[in-house]
Amino acid sequence: MSLGARIYTELRGDRVIWMIIAVLAMFSILSVYSATGSLAYKMAGGDTERYLLKHSVILGFGLVMTYFAYLTHYAKFKNMAPWLLLLTIPLLVFTIAMGPELNGARRWIQIPYVGITFQTSDLAKLALILFVAREITKHKDYIQSFEKAFMPIIVPILMVVALIAPSDLSTALLLFFTCITMMFIGRIDWKFIALTFILGVMVFAMLIIIGEFAPEFVRVDTWVSRIRDFIGAGEKEIGYQVQHSMMAIANGDIVGVGPGNSVMRNYLPAPYSDFIYSTITEEYGLLGSLLILSMYVLLFFRAVRLVTKSDKSFGGMAAMGITMIIVFQALANMAVSVDLVPVTGLTLPLVSMGGTSVLFTCISFGIILSVSKFVEAEAELSEVVVEAPTEEAPQQGGGKRRKK
Repeated sequence: MSLGARIYTELRGDRVIWMIIAVLAMFSILSVYSATGSLAYKMAGGDTERYLLKHSVILGFGLVMTYFAYLTHYAKFKNMAPWLLLLTIPLLVFTIAMGPELNGARRWIQIPYVGITFQTSDLAKLALILFVAREITKHKDYIQSFEKAFMPIIVPILMVVALIAPSDLSTALLLFFTCITMMFIGRIDWKFIALTFILGVMVFAMLIIIGEFAPEFVRVDTWVSRIRDFIGAGEKEIGYQVQHSMMAIANGDIVGVGPGNSVMRNYLPAPYSDFIYSTITEEYGLLGSLLILSMYVLLFFRAVRLVTKSDKSFGGMAAMGITMIIVFQALANMAVSVDLVPVTGLTLPLVSMGGTSVLFTCISFGIILSVSKFVEAEAELSEVVVEAPTEEAPQQGGGKRRKK
């Protein structure tokens, strides 16, 4: 048996999701190498292989983390969820208070003596989703109790979102609506879902008020300017970023200009992260962009399949929540490229160049695969148990006939 065939047989779980990871990783390597050309000439003296090597190492390490998360039983993530949340909250507070300011935002903390930056919101997304999934599945019945819904679920959601929003509103909104959707899937009473939404609006209003007095902590001016640019796009010239993004998409046509031949990558501010979808569309055309879109849509439907097979257990709920935030972020990134929503700064999961975003996306995929592996194993075991009595019945009947 060849090495490829052996690996294929040993990788259990949803093989469609394994295929999705492989396709996205391949596009990530090719697109980042192409899109970082201008960055290399500005920052690295034209050494284009430097960023390719760095991204490949990070992505490779991330895929190793995917495999380790896949090997771990998903129940262990359930036990880890409260501790991850307890770690996340002080890290978010530290980021707001003492994190280095980069591009007008405090989203990172710098690890001492190493010089590596760590984006705390990436950890917060995963930690909160796992915690909400844990609390929802503690109670299999319809949650109508205020005690079961408010303190264990609503308060952590509002706390984490409020700490992320000052420097990264897009991620905060994405995480908030993902948790709202998880509450709906988890059969939490409508009045608590509505209460969560109302309290979320109040938190947002409070942040705006704080931003008027402390603009260095809450980026209200950035929020307002992006919304004004988006609303006024029909009356005045489209913003520089979106304009060049749409030009890149138009250049791509059906089959694209070919790998490495993008022109707009030299004009887009972040063709390797925020606008990497435009670079992919220009180089691989409509066919390439639809392929990327179909990977995320397919991932969503495979996660729905997991939920239906796992009977809304922690594994199914966690896999659904993680998948939703990956897919919603991907759709938001694509929507920015075609001027459907204001510029958000969200990356394309597993495709855009990044550090912690790539690593935590890979870990998230590993958790989904862990759930699929054990759900399928449990389904196979239940089928064997059901079939066993039917196989013994003819032998017992035959024995009785022989006695007669």
